[in-house]
Amino acid sequence: MKNNALKGSILVALGASSYGMLATFVKMAYHEGFSTAEVTLSQFGLGFAGLFILALFRKRGAVPETKASGTNGIFKLIVAGTSMGLTSVFYYMAVQYVPVSVAIVLLMQTVWMGVILEMILHKKAPGLRKIASVFIIIAGTILATSLLKQSVSISWAGFGWGIIAALSYTATMYSSNNIELHFPPLKRSLYMILGGLIIIAFIFHSSLNQQFSYAIFLRWGLLLSLFGTILPPLLFTRGMPLTGMGLGAIIATVEIPVSVLMANILLKEPVSFLQWVGVILILFAVVLMNIGKKEKKEELVLVNAKEKSELFLVDL
Repeated sequence: MKNNALKGSILVALGASSYGMLATFVKMAYHEGFSTAEVTLSQFGLGFAGLFILALFRKRGAVPETKASGTNGIFKLIVAGTSMGLTSVFYYMAVQYVPVSVAIVLLMQTVWMGVILEMILHKKAPGLRKIASVFIIIAGTILATSLLKQSVSISWAGFGWGIIAALSYTATMYSSNNIELHFPPLKRSLYMILGGLIIIAFIFHSSLNQQFSYAIFLRWGLLLSLFGTILPPLLFTRGMPLTGMGLGAIIATVEIPVSVLMANILLKEPVSFLQWVGVILILFAVVLMNIGKKEKKEELVLVNAKEKSELFLVDL
């Protein structure tokens, strides 16, 4: 049992680390002159192609389906997947204006946004632990984004795009955990990525002209699709059932320090001591919100963990 938990923890950590690398790769692509349209279209285009190939070779009957996977269900998943595409567009827009370490912190505001959404939809007040976690996250965000430093010039355009990305990410989390759960994880990922690709193509269709650089597909598209849309679903789907929801959610927060470290090492973005304190506070809040969660039955753990794994299909 311990070996399984350790294996699952490693898989979840690898999946979260994959997401943590994305913003740095995007920023490096920007430095080479590529646009948001080129970055997002290459990521989702190649990501969809990769998942489609994997779906073709998936073993029949490996994941039981409890209901007929009709066209109505497929349509719902495609529509739900549009929020994934929008999250990437908004997040990558934020990366244009603010450091990666700030962008990832803004994206993680989805934690407290999710609490509010849950309260509105279920008409149930959150517990004291969740309320405390929300205030800790807000405090950590103020430190991590250096809002208290008067000498720091904040790009409000980047700040705004980051908050909008968090809102879109919250919608993705909700749809990932509530829409057509009877579909096999790989199929759900495929249709949601297709939805993301469609909305991105709709937004940037005017960019598909002579100025569009198709070199992005080989230069950065392969990396972005691999670490953003192909590896994470596979790693989370395998790892989350072994760790359970509470532990898996905690381990997945490794995405934040990985993102900050990658930007610091590859982009030479400075990160102050107070920013690290802010990041640690946010991580602590997520741990506080998830620690002690125990599923009543082992079967429920496995089902919920598979559903939870879909939460991380974004991305970014």
